[in-house]
Amino acid sequence: MENLEEEIKTALEESRAARKEGVDLLILNGEEIDFDKWLTVKEYVKRYNLKSLNIVTNWILRGIIPPENVRIIPELNGLRLVKAIPYKAIP
Repeated sequence: MENLEEEIKTALEESRAARKEGVDLLILNGEEIDFDKWLTVKEYVKRYNLKSLNIVTNWILRGIIPPENVRIIPELNGLRLVKAIPYKAIP
């Protein structure tokens, strides 16, 4: 029984450490990223019912989505986040 309790305690400590590491990683330049306000390109496409990822990528390149509304996280292999607001009327 003691062995099981120790295993649970160790697992909880590891879980807390991993969570803290994840939160620390998501603080970008001193700013914590709120995932209710920022979406991956894929999630943006889903939320706003767009037809493809290329639409969002093109909007970023053409400046329809302003640079201040795009975050790139190098620690996550260049993951690109877009501020979760509609940028253009979708027909």
